[in-house]
Amino acid sequence: MHLRLFTTALGVLSFLTFMSCSKKQPQTSISTADSLTALNGVYTLAQADAVETLYEEACATCHGPDGRGTEGGSPLRGSAFQEKWGKKSLGELFSVTKTTMPKNNPGSYDDKTYAGLLAFILQLNNYPPGESELASNKTDLDVILFGPPAPKKVPYKYKPRSVDQPITSIEGDWPVHRSNFGSTSYSPLNLINKENVKNLKVVWRWKTDNFGPTPEFNYEATPLMVNGILYTTAGSRRSVAAINGMTGETLWTYQFNEGSRTSSAPRLNSGRGVSYWKDPKGSDRVVYVTPAYHLISLDAATGRPVETFGDHGVVDLKAGIDRVDPETTAIGSTSPPIIVNDVIIVGSCFPPGLAPPSMKEVRGDIRGYDVKTGKRLWTFHTIPQAGEYGNETWKNDSWKYTGNVGSWPPLSADPELGYVYLPLEAATGDFYGGHRPGDNLFSQSLVCLDAKTGKRVWHYQLIHHDIWDYDNPAPPVLADINVDGKPVKAVAQITKQGFVFVFDRTNGKPVWPIEEKPVPASDVPGEVSSPTQPFPSKPAAFERQEVNEDALIDFTPELHQEAVRIAKQYRFGKLYTPIAVHHAPEVLGTLLLPSATGGANWQGGVLDPETNILYISSTTAIEGMAMFADPDVSDMNYVAWWTAAGQFGPQGLPLVKPPWGRITAIDLDTGEHVWMMPNADAPDWVKDHPALKGIKLPRTGRADRVGLLVTKSLLFAGEGAGLYGSEGGGGNKFRAHDKLTGEIVAEIELPANQSGMPMTYAINGKQYIVLAVGAQEHPGELVALAVK
Repeated sequence: MHLRLFTTALGVLSFLTFMSCSKKQPQTSISTADSLTALNGVYTLAQADAVETLYEEACATCHGPDGRGTEGGSPLRGSAFQEKWGKKSLGELFSVTKTTMPKNNPGSYDDKTYAGLLAFILQLNNYPPGESELASNKTDLDVILFGPPAPKKVPYKYKPRSVDQPITSIEGDWPVHRSNFGSTSYSPLNLINKENVKNLKVVWRWKTDNFGPTPEFNYEATPLMVNGILYTTAGSRRSVAAINGMTGETLWTYQFNEGSRTSSAPRLNSGRGVSYWKDPKGSDRVVYVTPAYHLISLDAATGRPVETFGDHGVVDLKAGIDRVDPETTAIGSTSPPIIVNDVIIVGSCFPPGLAPPSMKEVRGDIRGYDVKTGKRLWTFHTIPQAGEYGNETWKNDSWKYTGNVGSWPPLSADPELGYVYLPLEAATGDFYGGHRPGDNLFSQSLVCLDAKTGKRVWHYQLIHHDIWDYDNPAPPVLADINVDGKPVKAVAQITKQGFVFVFDRTNGKPVWPIEEKPVPASDVPGEVSSPTQPFPSKPAAFERQEVNEDALIDFTPELHQEAVRIAKQYRFGKLYTPIAVHHAPEVLGTLLLPSATGGANWQGGVLDPETNILYISSTTAIEGMAMFADPDVSDMNYVAWWTAAGQFGPQGLPLVKPPWGRITAIDLDTGEHVWMMPNADAPDWVKDHPALKGIKLPRTGRADRVGLLVTKSLLFAGEGAGLYGSEGGGGNKFRAHDKLTGEIVAEIELPANQSGMPMTYAINGKQYIVLAVGAQEHPGELVALAVK
């Protein structure tokens, strides 16, 4: 029933609070014939009964479950009500109600609903029902209420209800981090659609301010939803919480005290969420990784650790790793593990790798654990050890001490094939490879493993001997595509450098040819860069991949001239131009486009499986970087530092032309681009810049990547948080786009900037969209949107 759909959104705000709170009461009555009164039967029982749930959920808190009033609201029945309203018309009552209530959104109901609530009040006061409904027209609403109420014939019987609204149906859940094992972030739900999306409103908010010693602002978690309950992480200590999916009420929380080991966490934040395992016997579990690298299994119903898992619910993930000090070694994971066919598979992350203190680092091996017991089942060495495939790609025995090559994004899987797909990162250090000569398998590779055994099935290295920190930043996206009339079980890897590599996920064969092309050689002492790099023939790059004078800002000739002057202090060129040694003032470094943060990053892309269109969020930003010899910082010959980032162009504007942030749609059946559009309007600080006075700016986009969500009929996108790797980016708008054209269908204003990936689900016939938001001076929170 439509009433039930919007009453939840109102919470316990009373629809009729004006009777106790409004200062503007009716002063005059409409002149009517005395013979026409409420005693004549001007409503029907069915009309009053239709809004009973609305009254109980939205009005009873203030006016009492039986209308007798409370300390928070005046009565709606009895002598006090009669004295106040007995000689005034229903028209006045209707008018005041509609124009003042509900307080958070006056006039938001239709006239039929307001008339129904008046009928409900008449029933509370024992006025007799009739044969015709009370309608919102002059004839019915000119009825005078005077006179004693009729004898008690149709008493209202209050039926106590549970504090919790019962779940009668779940039309769509979100049981995996990106909605499914293929990381598509797709939902077939269509209760929110082109016709009603403009009516999206915030229906509940869940705040994280007090999770952790200080608030977290860049809140990146994406909740799961199973059986009507959301599960998420929150705060720098990475607490876990269960939340009522309809109301936002906290059901339970859990926090693991890591003590002094907390200081070794490479990324002290809430992470990006949890995993869920459905037990055939009913003892479902929530599984997550703590900041300092513990694997914990919780009872989904209570939030208590599962005693039979590991050591009373906890597995120490640092155990069994070479060269690890449990208290000091900085290894962890910000992503939820993936659970495939009863095996928990865990990746890893490290501190930023611009200037590692040493060339010797811990490996980011991938490991599998039994979901029931926590027993380690297998380990995959991301840097091949002696006798293993790929070991020869590490010359001078560099495999013995080099580390990293973890998988910091979430993983994807095909449970039917029994395969898991790993987007692996660079080796130590991110920008200098002089201590690790060779192609360095399996760094910067997409690797497919057997989920049960951890055995390698296939791999493809997307960058040889990486010296740009172009990690595989996002989970691979699985798609069942049709290429030239042939079905292909595909996997698509989105990259920082602006490519999408597409493979047959069963065997690793490229769907379209990948060509090895020559690239410039590095002149950094000790560095031996790869002479070639892989370039996919399809799809075309979704980001600009070359710095030249034509790529620089040109709103005015003066700005362009200044941009050219700035750029000429650096080396620049096509993709894979090596980073130069800093020799000021002649050479300040190298300009990178895309920058080392992308291009695309952890937000990656989403897939519509009905059309096989892949939607990618990316940033166009030039950044300057240089190599330095700094023995006080590291035992490596060279480390890297940013020499220019953010808005270092002319007069504080970006150096590169817009769009600075974009959304690109690519058809994976053909490999062709469908559309591209900037992700937002020009930010105010650009519109109001003195150098641009009088210039009509195009839609520029904002220098931030945004989390996307695709449903049956719409693509949703925000403007980014503006809190990480995106100086000058971010915004609080959340938009619905036409999937086929990119056209904006609706725009919603959020309480703060979108910081996490949106997700969606439906309970009791109502669809919700939930996403994390945050901004400077606005601690992170979850916001739920629904149609009112």
